[in-house]
Amino acid sequence: MGGAGRPSGPPRPIKPETRKRIVECFKPYKSQSALIAVLVVASAGIGLYPAFALKVIVNEGILAHNLPVITKYCALSLLATLGATALTLGFNYLSIVVGQNIMRDFRDRLYDHLQGMSLRFFASTRTGEIQSRLANDVSGMQSVLSDTAANLLSNITIVLTTLIAMFKMDWRLTLLSVGILPLFAFLGAKVGDVARVVRTKVQTDLADMNSVMQETLSVSGVLLTKTSGRRELTRRKFHEKSEALNAVQIKLTIIMRFFFNLIGLTFSITPVLVYWLAGYLVNHGSTTLNVGVIVAFISLQARLFFPLTTLLNTQVELTSSMALFDRIFEYLDMKQEIKDAPNAIALDPKTLTGDVEFHDVAFKYAEIEDADTWTLHGLSFEAKPGQLVALVGHSGAGKTTMTYLIPRLYDANEGKVTIDGVDVKDIKLDSLGQVIGVVTQETYLVHDTIRENLRYGKPEANDDELIAAAKTAAIHDHIAGLPEGYDTVVGERGYKLSGGEKQRIAIARAVLKNPRILILDEATSSLDTQSERLIQAALTPLMAGRTTFAIAHRLSTILAADLILVMDKGRIVERGTHDELLSKGGAYAALYEAQFESGAVEVATAG
Repeated sequence: MGGAGRPSGPPRPIKPETRKRIVECFKPYKSQSALIAVLVVASAGIGLYPAFALKVIVNEGILAHNLPVITKYCALSLLATLGATALTLGFNYLSIVVGQNIMRDFRDRLYDHLQGMSLRFFASTRTGEIQSRLANDVSGMQSVLSDTAANLLSNITIVLTTLIAMFKMDWRLTLLSVGILPLFAFLGAKVGDVARVVRTKVQTDLADMNSVMQETLSVSGVLLTKTSGRRELTRRKFHEKSEALNAVQIKLTIIMRFFFNLIGLTFSITPVLVYWLAGYLVNHGSTTLNVGVIVAFISLQARLFFPLTTLLNTQVELTSSMALFDRIFEYLDMKQEIKDAPNAIALDPKTLTGDVEFHDVAFKYAEIEDADTWTLHGLSFEAKPGQLVALVGHSGAGKTTMTYLIPRLYDANEGKVTIDGVDVKDIKLDSLGQVIGVVTQETYLVHDTIRENLRYGKPEANDDELIAAAKTAAIHDHIAGLPEGYDTVVGERGYKLSGGEKQRIAIARAVLKNPRILILDEATSSLDTQSERLIQAALTPLMAGRTTFAIAHRLSTILAADLILVMDKGRIVERGTHDELLSKGGAYAALYEAQFESGAVEVATAG
């Protein structure tokens, strides 16, 4: 399944607003940025002094055999150098702090934004792609945010002040020294464009490789690989992705190395040309050039080398790094389909009755292009407080999708879903999450202790509450028998536990949450018959006084239901109690007869 946000086709041009948005990232750190600017200017100014002192040292000290002058100006040069270095360390420290803070802000913003994306986004985007944006792309911006911004200001200041000093010493030598720079600025822009294209490919290939790693090195992925005998296939797939990444990284490195070696060659040749021009001017009667000026000028020219190289590097780095910013902004700009309405209200769990009603609800997945292909059609029914509503039907009938509309994992395209008469679109999402509990067929446990997994249902729960919930779900005795009890780490996705044990922990989590509305999506499908009886006995008092939706799998669930909705192709084709539906001799009766006459336990398949 492809990534929803990944770039495709040729790399797009840099968006004009990208640079503006990058600058805006520094606004929360205006005071630190201002202090960095002051330190940069002070460092650059003090750093010029040794060149002028060198002219005095040569002309008035060495050539005049005046040791006190040499000693004095050497000492002053040393102090100036130490001062400039101290100031440089200061603004470098501040720039790193500011840059890292901005990276943290990006990570937090991106994570918060992704948390607000609908289930539709995560169902159509590879996890590895999302992880790559959040980790690799943000980390790739470090050189720009932590180094480039401050270095850009520092190097521009050094170059400008040095050029002014060079012009003051001799404008003719200065013109020769900087005459070639426009060519390298142009070359730097071209190299930056090429590097941006290549860097985009690097990030895309890196995301592909991360996706393969995430898919094949997770517990589920390794289990599938080993049981399928496909180690060679996955190894070859990873090697292909790794080889593609390797090739494009080599290309990017070669481009950058070639460019900067060319710059180094130029700066090595330039002093030779300056010496020749100085000799030519002296031989033709120049009275302003002397040994001290020439030596000082060459030292200033050497002072230009590093900042000019860095500026050209920055130009290339900024241009090529725009791809990373664009990828991140692309995710941040993705519309959050499901979010709080401007005047959304919070439900009061104490007064909420749990009345759920569907009003002519229709829904379709956006990725389905056919406008006439709807997953749900015209669903209308009411689940009254305290009722158990069972959903039955063949796989793909829309049962799970229908329950997803209640906590707004998806939003209905037509009609509305209400809780106590309030449209769920007008209820705060956090509030919905507090009053609705969901236990799914595929239990998800985080790589943490049993205690912390249970506390997802109620973070502030004490140990007595945890134990009571576990007892209700018939899992306490098993947990207590583990060497570390409730502090046992369950492993990735809970693979240290059996399917039934994970399911009972999930049910205990729902018990602990004590929601007003409970959704059981085949919640007992992973349990053996004995455990199922225990859970059903525990669920009976749990369901009392709350609205419960159960996607039916076992006969006991169906018999207890106040209302059974029989679904087929996204429509409710029958409704009623178990006895009422059997007496009709319709779709439900056919399901009953087909499964129970064959001795099957189930009355309906998963949906």
